[in-house]
Amino acid sequence: MSVLPLVFTSGWASGINAYAVVLLLGLFGATGLTDEVPEALQRTDVLIAAGVLFLIEAVADKVPYVDNVWDSVHTVIRPVAGAVVAALLAGESGSLPELAAGAVGGTTALMSHLVKAGTRMAVNTSPEPFSNIVISTGEDLAVAGVITFAIFHPVAAAVIAAVLLALGIWLVVFLASRIRRFRRRRAQRREERRLAAAGGGPPVDRSVGGGR
Repeated sequence: MSVLPLVFTSGWASGINAYAVVLLLGLFGATGLTDEVPEALQRTDVLIAAGVLFLIEAVADKVPYVDNVWDSVHTVIRPVAGAVVAALLAGESGSLPELAAGAVGGTTALMSHLVKAGTRMAVNTSPEPFSNIVISTGEDLAVAGVITFAIFHPVAAAVIAAVLLALGIWLVVFLASRIRRFRRRRAQRREERRLAAAGGGPPVDRSVGGGR
């Protein structure tokens, strides 16, 4: 129970940028800022791999439509990473708390990943690339800030992560409804322009009494 807030927070952050979570936790553990980080995350090879992948994601996540492909590939990777990190934080290999922590971390990571992917699909409906850069940078800063805060104030950080997750879910639902309405109106305008170009308009009803 004592590690559950950090498990939840790391799961939320893993769904957005799993490599940043591994890199930050590993660095915090390696520098002695916390004793909560297991040695598996502090290994040099793990830190190097996480750093390289973080840099790749930092670029791919800011390019329109490339970010959608990247998110699709990470639909499995991020939840698995969230579950693994959570299980390592819980410790006690093979124990029930470890399995429960893995389930919490993986589920939370999946939810935040779906929010991230859905938001990015909505953003990509705009023609300019700057919104992608702004949102991606904001996500990176949020992950770094919340994970750092969680090391010193895990309960408060978990509350922040829960609020951000709830807001993200609401935002995805809101954007999805707006996009559906926009697409319906656009399809309707295209049909109206097509009929106007054809010089037609709606077909005339020539049945008996139709013209009266």
